Amino acid sequence: MKINTHSLRIAAACLSLAAGCAFAREPIPADSFARVPAIQSVTMSTDGKNLVALIASPDTDYRETAIASWNLDAPDRGPVITPSGDRMKFVYAGAMKADRVLAVARQEWTGALGGCGEGRTTGSTRTFVTKTYLTDTGLEEFDEAFADKRGGAGVGVSDAMQRCFELTGSASLVNTLPLDPENVIISQTNMLTLGSNFLLYNLRTEQTKLLFKGGRSEQPGLFDPRTGDLLTQTKLEAISGTEYEQQILIKNPESGEFETHDNLTTKLSERHSLDIVGRDEQSGKFYVLTDLFSDQVQAWMYDPKARKFDAEALVAHPQFSIGSIILGSQPSNFNKVLGFTVSGPQTEVVYTDPTMKSIHDGLKAAFPGQSVSLQGYNDDLSRVLFATSSAQNPPSYHLLLDRKQVKLLGNSRPWMDTASIGTQEWVTYPARDGMQIPAILDLPAGWSRGDGPLPTIIHPHGGPWARDGAGWDGSGWVPFLTSRGYAVLRPQYRGSAGLGRDLWLAGDGQWGQTMQDDKDDAAAWLVQQGIAAQDRIAIFGYSYGGFAAAAAVVRPNSPYQCAISGAPVTDLGRIGMSWSDNRLQRILQGNTVKGMDPMRNTDKANIPVLLYVGDRDVRTPKFHAEDFYAAVKGRVDARLEIIPDMPHSMPWYYRHQVQTLDLIEDYLANDCGPGGL
Repeated sequence: MKINTHSLRIAAACLSLAAGCAFAREPIPADSFARVPAIQSVTMSTDGKNLVALIASPDTDYRETAIASWNLDAPDRGPVITPSGDRMKFVYAGAMKADRVLAVARQEWTGALGGCGEGRTTGSTRTFVTKTYLTDTGLEEFDEAFADKRGGAGVGVSDAMQRCFELTGSASLVNTLPLDPENVIISQTNMLTLGSNFLLYNLRTEQTKLLFKGGRSEQPGLFDPRTGDLLTQTKLEAISGTEYEQQILIKNPESGEFETHDNLTTKLSERHSLDIVGRDEQSGKFYVLTDLFSDQVQAWMYDPKARKFDAEALVAHPQFSIGSIILGSQPSNFNKVLGFTVSGPQTEVVYTDPTMKSIHDGLKAAFPGQSVSLQGYNDDLSRVLFATSSAQNPPSYHLLLDRKQVKLLGNSRPWMDTASIGTQEWVTYPARDGMQIPAILDLPAGWSRGDGPLPTIIHPHGGPWARDGAGWDGSGWVPFLTSRGYAVLRPQYRGSAGLGRDLWLAGDGQWGQTMQDDKDDAAAWLVQQGIAAQDRIAIFGYSYGGFAAAAAVVRPNSPYQCAISGAPVTDLGRIGMSWSDNRLQRILQGNTVKGMDPMRNTDKANIPVLLYVGDRDVRTPKFHAEDFYAAVKGRVDARLEIIPDMPHSMPWYYRHQVQTLDLIEDYLANDCGPGGL
């Protein structure tokens, strides 16, 4: 039987402090994070009549999901509920117009994929398949969403290709056309050409009308949300063997022809953000989100007649990117700018429309300290769906009725004792070369510097072309750790996307090198700040974060007592081979995945490591963890856990969450360096 030495060390530290351990809290059990949320994925139809959500299926002890549908015109009637099946598990649900509901389900699948999606090109793959369905608000019959029902795969389509489309589906929703009572825009993949056709799709009759025939180098851009007409398209042109030009073409309303605009043409390798997100109907100018003029993404107006941007940005922020322009979706405010979002520590919504601002400000005042997100509303604003959350509060969902009464729909985790979670702040620290690295710092509840330095986890995100957001941590890892007395710092290391072009591009070719320095420098900064105990620091990451943890094992002068590497990439050589079949992917990202390869440096392993991965993970297959473990286990204390039936991405099964969280807790307490962390 193992003794939890971490608990003993915390107790001993508390006894040595005159003031005692005011910050000590009861750890939140793994079960609290592993349970299916009581309610999630809540949406309201644009007419305000129907509400749809994923809920915990009744009588399953929060182990399975179900779809629930409410008729808001008869709220006392209660919801219609359809539970997940024995094999297919609902992972998303959304209310649509015409009393239709979009549902996404996922199931385990084992078989020969033959190059379909992620997984082995030969032999059998253990994976999951995901499919989208349409049903009505009665939730009785579920049909594959937007499927091509003309029958037959067509001459020249292999059995393997047909099976691929049967497994994963061939269609997706593109534009909801809010003012149209029955039609949406969808894409359907052609099995022969693998190009996509974009169609007007009637939700009631299932009739379609072709809007655009896409190819491998041509894709539609902005559809007119009022009429469904295509206004822009994107085209890739090869200008050399190693370079493509990305062109945005705009439809000339007089000739009907799509014309190339030099101001909207960039080289693919330069990775500029250039996204047309809407059009002002009065001026004919387009709303463009771009980083062409700044390190951060800004909102600009582009005049297609004059073929130029306005002299000044429409919306800009001195530190963070503009994430979106909020356009009205109801008849009374359709296509009007209501506000914008700022991609700061967490998404900040700024309403410029007086009515929406008044509602948002009032709700923020009613829920102090929490983020308030308006997620749906009807035309007269008598029904407004909104969500609240914070770093200490899991998401809750509410209805604002008649702009005066708030009705709680449900808390996603009502059983959780949030007093043990702790505090959160956005910080910036200097890397050794002077670059400023943003980060999210979470500390145990009640801790102050007078209580002494803490055992600490450096927790890099996956991607790496991603970023962390402040607020509630959906993975559960951060509050799980802070409730156990750990400080957790999530560095937004160079290579992170969404926090400025300079930071993003600085990660190119720096895997395990300057990208890794940023994590080590975070540990040094925390020690300097009196937050981290120098001899009680670990690194824990998943996916790319798992790579960073593996890289820490073989780098000299490690600041960590151990590493936990979840679903890692460890062999950059084998990853590099996967780019060879896709020239665009190779140009866009493949050339950036270079640096220190952990598998070529296993002889330098110097700290203990726990590796874990699911046996249905096709994103970072288990051979990465297995090979690294085999190479280092004779040099350092190493442990490998293969988790049965776990995929790469959440949502995971209840048992996956419990097993991995217990694994992390036990390893940190007992096997992380001498005597545990």
